[in-house]
Amino acid sequence: MHPDSALPLVTPRLVLRRRVPGDAALVHALWEERDPRVPAHRRLDAEGHPSEAELAEAIALEPVEAGRGLLSVMTRHDGAVIGYCGLLAGGVPERPEAVEISYELLASVRGRGYATEAARAVLAWGEASGLGTVWATVREWNEASLGVASRLGFERTGVVETDADHGDSLLLRRG
Repeated sequence: MHPDSALPLVTPRLVLRRRVPGDAALVHALWEERDPRVPAHRRLDAEGHPSEAELAEAIALEPVEAGRGLLSVMTRHDGAVIGYCGLLAGGVPERPEAVEISYELLASVRGRGYATEAARAVLAWGEASGLGTVWATVREWNEASLGVASRLGFERTGVVETDADHGDSLLLRRG
């Protein structure tokens, strides 16, 4: 089965498709508006890097397997790309086999339930490919992401990665 055969994922308000280099402007915008508490390697540096061109190159190399990978989130009514959502392997400390959910939307569209809707579709995509447990790591200060994770059925594991500079990360589990 080709990894893209289940794509795009369609929900009542959204379409999720494989990310393409043309999505780099949106990804750059996400990096620009990230909370200053996010670690520096996940924010733009003083020179604006990663640039849109650098992000486009990275996106072109992203793997998408059956039920895994980052997908662009688009609104159905106008096709605007508003963020990304997906499942990635290897993002959980000390659990290299683990699959982690990741989502990020533009600030202008937050608070409308899009992250929850997109993540539900991505979780169903993963489950259809045989995925069991899914993990999430969320900064303790990120109440919006913790709310999304809770609505999706993620529960705190009690594992906390302490970080005095950027805020503690909580390990959550679903399934």
